[in-house]
Amino acid sequence: MTITVTTWHLEQTAPDDLAPATAPPAEQRVEIVRAEVASPEFSRFLYASVGGDIAWTDRLGWSPARWREFLGRPGVETWVAYERGTPAGYIELDAQPEGVVEISYFGLLPAFRGRRIGGHLLTYGTARAWDLAGRWPGRAKTRRVWVHTCSQDGPYALDNYRRRGFRVFATEVTEEPEAPAPGPWPGV
Repeated sequence: MTITVTTWHLEQTAPDDLAPATAPPAEQRVEIVRAEVASPEFSRFLYASVGGDIAWTDRLGWSPARWREFLGRPGVETWVAYERGTPAGYIELDAQPEGVVEISYFGLLPAFRGRRIGGHLLTYGTARAWDLAGRWPGRAKTRRVWVHTCSQDGPYALDNYRRRGFRVFATEVTEEPEAPAPGPWPGV
């Protein structure tokens, strides 16, 4: 059995494209902190916990060495949103030499969705992406920030990207095998 999956590729081509979201209320005590130590365990936790119910599977088989290699590359940054000290979600940025920054992963743990954290985190991460690419020798200043999302992602993902000023530049429709989302708990 297969399902139809639509993938949207979105971009911003100037820093002024970013339409900031309103920050969550102060009583939520949301803060966004860069994970400065490359930790395969923490990154896999974020990946599996955010993507477990929406069928993120491409990195589940990565070894600790592969995680470490990816996280240690110049231009890769992980920013984590915390609500009252608890990890709520993350945004992973991957700056390329030609001045392009991909938001390679972005999302919230299920318990934190619908709490005004996602728009705030996406705003913060996108603003950082516009400042990121030119920070290393041989890397051009950021000229484009892009991301992709699909019909398997959360129901508000595409709208959040659009509200932040991202524009669709390509759409793909594929047939994929139907499989249950792995969940963040292996074997459960």
